Amino acid sequence: MTLPARPSAEGKQTAGGQPAARSRLEQLRAELADHDYRYYVLDEPVIADVQYDALMRELQAIEAEHPEWIRSDSPSQRVGGKARSELGEISHAVPMLSLANAFDAEEVAAFDRRVSDALRASGTLAADGEVEYACEVKLDGLAISLRYHDGLLVQAATRGDGQTGEDVTANVRTIRAIPLRLREPVAGVVEVRGEVLMFRGDFDALNQAQGERGQKVFINPRNAAAGSLRQLDPQITRQRPLRFFAYGWGQLDHPPSATRHSAMLDWLAGLGLPAEPMRQVVRGLDGLLGFYRRIGDARRALPYDIDGVVYKVDSLPAQQQLGFVSRAPRFALAHKFPAEEVNTELLDIEIQVGRTGALTPVARLKPVFVGGVTVTNATLHNEDEIRRKDVRIGDTVVVRRAGDVIPEVVAPVPALRPADAREFVMPSHCPVCGSGIERLEGEIIARCTGGLFCAAQRKQALTHAAGRRALDIEGLGEKLVDQLVERGRLQTLADVFTLTAEELAGLDRMGPKSAQNLIEAIDRARQPTLGRFLFALGIRHVGEATARDLARHFGSMEALLGAPADDLLQVPDVGPVVAASVAHFLGEPHNREVIHALLSQHGVAPRPEPLQVRGAALAGKTFVLTGTLHDWTRDEAAQKIVAAGGKVTGSVSRKTSYVVAGDDAGSKLVKARELGVVVLDEAGLRQLLES
Repeated sequence: MTLPARPSAEGKQTAGGQPAARSRLEQLRAELADHDYRYYVLDEPVIADVQYDALMRELQAIEAEHPEWIRSDSPSQRVGGKARSELGEISHAVPMLSLANAFDAEEVAAFDRRVSDALRASGTLAADGEVEYACEVKLDGLAISLRYHDGLLVQAATRGDGQTGEDVTANVRTIRAIPLRLREPVAGVVEVRGEVLMFRGDFDALNQAQGERGQKVFINPRNAAAGSLRQLDPQITRQRPLRFFAYGWGQLDHPPSATRHSAMLDWLAGLGLPAEPMRQVVRGLDGLLGFYRRIGDARRALPYDIDGVVYKVDSLPAQQQLGFVSRAPRFALAHKFPAEEVNTELLDIEIQVGRTGALTPVARLKPVFVGGVTVTNATLHNEDEIRRKDVRIGDTVVVRRAGDVIPEVVAPVPALRPADAREFVMPSHCPVCGSGIERLEGEIIARCTGGLFCAAQRKQALTHAAGRRALDIEGLGEKLVDQLVERGRLQTLADVFTLTAEELAGLDRMGPKSAQNLIEAIDRARQPTLGRFLFALGIRHVGEATARDLARHFGSMEALLGAPADDLLQVPDVGPVVAASVAHFLGEPHNREVIHALLSQHGVAPRPEPLQVRGAALAGKTFVLTGTLHDWTRDEAAQKIVAAGGKVTGSVSRKTSYVVAGDDAGSKLVKARELGVVVLDEAGLRQLLES
């Protein structure tokens, strides 16, 4: 559709003076707002870009001549506000909650059963009735809150931690899919919740342009959208093709009379906000799973990325009745799609040397986008696994990634195997130090025999010792350790405590202030708990929990060093393998020299490990933590569990009492389900601790 040509602003003013110009100004604002709505919300543009640009230039010309007429909701003001030195913080009037996750039909059935039972018990649902759910796709973008006052956009914030988000008002004003003024007048505050995202086609075009300008390309649409929205300069955000879909609301001073979630989204759409387009109302479990299957089948054809679907009880009174648990509503659930698998070429297999000398084959892949990121490396686990799967260099292979799980090579595609594909051969000598490689009987892992002579093991051992769960030496990260080892400055852990601020300040990416901060962190590390100290030593088979058990049993490093090997078997949960490993490590003269140097020369004085309270709530219970928690870090949660008498370990087994799963939980959660281990969310852990 082509619009008729418009008289220039100058011609209109000559004919009718200022009233004509003012009238034309309002007409242009209305037309441009309508075109934004048609293009970004309805996806039904009626004019070409060149015509849109002409209307915008005409509007800007009138506003330039009459700056007193400029309003904050004018389409011309989307070019962005003043650049900020940093993004400020905004507290959400109504918290922005996360959702509980489901990964299979059984979990969805359990959700539907909980909702149905609760509503029937309250008399809200008939005995033979089915719950109605509002279903939406789970958009893979950045959650934001838009705050309108009397119809005018006044504030925008990211979700942040749910209570406080980043102030991105100036940047959001540049997103044309978001109206600066609502299409219908609404008094007071209307707070809209939704997702800022980037369509895949727009993402590809942006990356192509970035590459042509020699600028950094983005990993995926979600990261591009998040990075674009958090720019300090709104002018940059304006140049990025961001979109928006609304899926909910927060504070509403004058809510409509709607009693259903689906009707509320229709109301938001009527205000000019693009609501999630795939939404649908269904009944019962069959409706939920049917929607999930339909979206899964259509997923690849969608113009934007999604990672699942979202179910919400459609009745708003029922939502209120069901309420919330911790930071998630009881009336809603996110049903995630299974792990993504793609095919790519296996370019090579290289060996990675760990801190205990373990040799891990790593697949070097032709870059491929899977599970939300571009993957170039994937684990092959061990030599036997490569043989079992018959993976060869040059193969086309299936790569899988889900959540935060390390990408893995699932299998080759034999039909696509080239004639020159090569079988992998485990080297006979360490690729880093040249030492011999041994594989003990009954073990599947080959190991370098070089010990700390091997630079790779030395780097890994020192990085491990400085880690947050060990000595917690903030600032002594992998890159700095690499420099110090390569310069020959660090040979053992004891050498860390001889570093000076002067020599550190001369290293790459280190200045006087950073160097001094690191020296202070090293000084603080001189008084760890005995359990942290033992864990920092990197004894094979000794994780955090075993280190704490050893510390509690022996009480001091001196007592442990003097203990006969048989005494180690008296420690709870220490069997022959762990006991032999500890005895071997402490029996090595080199290791004893390092420990004595730490204790007698460098002022390291481990503190006694707090004793477990036998009558405590969690006495005898073993926990595994996985995923991201909201209110606590995993270290904080572990400390609370231990203080209540429980034990925290790093792997799931049939002896595990509970797995505490946060957001993006990975393989440990999967194994817990396979073994039938009880899975708790953060709220469940809190209740257990408070019991």
